[in-house]
Amino acid sequence: MFIKPLPKYNKKTQEHYTVYQLCESYRLDGRVRHRIIIGLGKLEDKLQTVEQIKRLGKRIEEKLKGQNPLPFKNKDEKIESLAEYYYAEIIKKKRYDIGERSDWQTIKVSSIKNKDAREIGPEWLCKQAFDQLTIADFLREQGWSQEKISLATTHIISRAVYPASELKTVSYIKENSALCEITGYEKGKITKDKLYKISHELYSAKDELENYLSHKTNELFDLDDKIILYDLTNTYFEGRMQHSKIARFGRSKEKRKDAKLIVLAAVINREGFLKYSNIFQGNMADSKTLETIVDAISQRTSFTNRKPVVVIDAGIATGDNLKMLKAKQYDYLCVSRSNLKEYYADTASTLVEIKDKRNKPIELMKVKVGDPNDADNYLWVKSKAKALKENSMNGLLSQRFEEGLQSIQEGIQKKGGTKNLKKVYERLGRLKQKYPSVHKYYDLSITDNSKGTATAIEYEHKKGEDTDKKAGVYFLKTTLDVEDEKIFWSIYNIIREIEYCFRVLKTDLDLRPIYHKTDDASMAHLNLGLLAYWLVSTIRHQLKQKGYNSEWREIVRVMNTQKCVTTTMQNIDNETISIRQCTEPIPKVKELYRIMKYKPVPFYRKKSVVLPAEIFKNNTS
Repeated sequence: MFIKPLPKYNKKTQEHYTVYQLCESYRLDGRVRHRIIIGLGKLEDKLQTVEQIKRLGKRIEEKLKGQNPLPFKNKDEKIESLAEYYYAEIIKKKRYDIGERSDWQTIKVSSIKNKDAREIGPEWLCKQAFDQLTIADFLREQGWSQEKISLATTHIISRAVYPASELKTVSYIKENSALCEITGYEKGKITKDKLYKISHELYSAKDELENYLSHKTNELFDLDDKIILYDLTNTYFEGRMQHSKIARFGRSKEKRKDAKLIVLAAVINREGFLKYSNIFQGNMADSKTLETIVDAISQRTSFTNRKPVVVIDAGIATGDNLKMLKAKQYDYLCVSRSNLKEYYADTASTLVEIKDKRNKPIELMKVKVGDPNDADNYLWVKSKAKALKENSMNGLLSQRFEEGLQSIQEGIQKKGGTKNLKKVYERLGRLKQKYPSVHKYYDLSITDNSKGTATAIEYEHKKGEDTDKKAGVYFLKTTLDVEDEKIFWSIYNIIREIEYCFRVLKTDLDLRPIYHKTDDASMAHLNLGLLAYWLVSTIRHQLKQKGYNSEWREIVRVMNTQKCVTTTMQNIDNETISIRQCTEPIPKVKELYRIMKYKPVPFYRKKSVVLPAEIFKNNTS
């Protein structure tokens, strides 16, 4: 509320004077308007300064809203007296909805309408995680304006709760979501071009912001980064990307041999927070990226003087990479790329059995190797679930391999088939190349007539080769001196976190596939997904600490039960009452807010009263 001066002129006395009105502002159809509550008349003969007039308006507003100011010695009795007088006049003339009248109304039931219902639960959850990470403070320090910060906040949160193209995101924000009511950005101003532009500007600050968030999460949750996980994934382009410098044909994890790829490398800690990310060309081999990443690790961890343990999968754990880690004085833990042939049980170790998440048994035992130059420690692992999968796979592959041998045999026997001995050996070689894991268990022989023509192919399963004993067995190796087999296993098992990270990025946050046509747009797209993942990991980490392990999609589904809605009605005085408020959270949503110590609603109630239009008689005299 505010007191508005209104200049007047008396023609008879030719006097200029000012009257004052108590007004409040409201927004209608996107425009700010003023509503007169009551006329205050002339105030110059009662109050001497402009400051006193402003204090009078503030004191009347406090009385109307039931607010009691703190007591102070130099209280202006004249202002108090005037405020009390005008307050009584407002109540008498029913010019403002106060007191009991604000809670108890006689309304027309038929006039009640609910409109502008929008989703607000996931948005409000992500907004509080965004504020918890103080991303806005970082951008403000970089010289960003408040309007740009609000737009960036809107875009990052929308990517977390509704990952889609910029065009669809605009429709979602304008038609489905109450996100702009939380971020303060005017939804009418949002266009796909503005979203594209803010994505590029966020990408320009990628390294600084990523480093800031890495240290911020460590401070928030008291993390030490003793263990870091490194892995790569790739995503493909829907488009030719003819002039791209990064899109290349490579080995697609989604089996899209027809599409160009881009490789995303990520370093995360054991709690699932990103430490560093990089983007490589699509044909980059996994094993060739490690040194580039390792050189940046120390700058992305809390303690540059202490080097963390690097956990990697077999695809990256080449001999050269392990030598490089040792040379840079990093400890590591990985899967051995090949099964050990000469090993024996450690006399100080015993066979330990644990259960996986599906309650399947896993056997663990520390072993020693025969090579005296190998100083690494090894853990023998046998997984029953992995053995069942491998046996099933081997059975299927063996069946297909034998079918291939039968096809070669039929070609030798039938008229017009492949009988040339050289060609038969070529067919057999291609078949072995296709099934490298099973052909070694077969004895194969080809007979011929000594004239270069094959007469038959014979095969049988090798005796004494029991694939069941080897199925499900693999070895972990590390430079760490780990006495307890369970700790050994648990350190490696943390790598599931980076697998989940990639699954969220590519599926839940829509990084796969990429529809952009330029490198810059693709980079900005990937970076936006990584920023959204910071919100996801911040929320999930706090929930997992309390035993809540739901997937991100499930969390969004549960939070979507909370809406924001406007209810309008008419009272007996023909006034239109409009109330904007959030729905009461369901018990599951309340529990999530309680676990994270977040506020359950962004605002409790926004109420406005539109008075009926006043009709004035025309003076026709």
